[in-house]
Amino acid sequence: MEKILLILADGFEEIEALGTVDILRRLGLEVITASLKPGLVTGAHNMKIVPDAELSTLVEEKFAAVILPGGMPGAANLDADADVDKILRKAAAENAVIAAICAAPFVLAKRGLLAGKVFTMYPGFDSKLGGLKYTANPAEISGNIVTGKGPGAVFAFVRAIAEKLGLAGKCEKLYQGMFID
Repeated sequence: MEKILLILADGFEEIEALGTVDILRRLGLEVITASLKPGLVTGAHNMKIVPDAELSTLVEEKFAAVILPGGMPGAANLDADADVDKILRKAAAENAVIAAICAAPFVLAKRGLLAGKVFTMYPGFDSKLGGLKYTANPAEISGNIVTGKGPGAVFAFVRAIAEKLGLAGKCEKLYQGMFID
């Protein structure tokens, strides 16, 4: 089974992270949550999460997808981490799915991963990205990049990730059972 990595940093947006992990696991995927440091990770709204692993132990692993939840200062903490940088560059070189939601697409933009791509993110952050092709849609797929607008777009974001992983039909069936449009 292909592995999916979701990276947690203090200040992450809980709905974006936990909703994404929950749905992807319901789809039967092996999703590993990883933190930047040992121990609990605290979300933007003070939820404390026990990650599956510490990110530094996963740098050499191969993942079908790497996912960055948003939230502040979570996205800024992801951006400042050297292991996040290594994992994103490796995923890009392997043409893995790279997904970011809310504020986190700026982490991709700073690494040149949004160049020539269409993307969405939390409104207002796009103005700092120098004329990239921003939309205000709930989710966007552009090549191997998936982006989401924010907390309320988590279902559209995960649907787009599932589509890129070849699980669109399975996701639609799951969403029907969950009463998600």
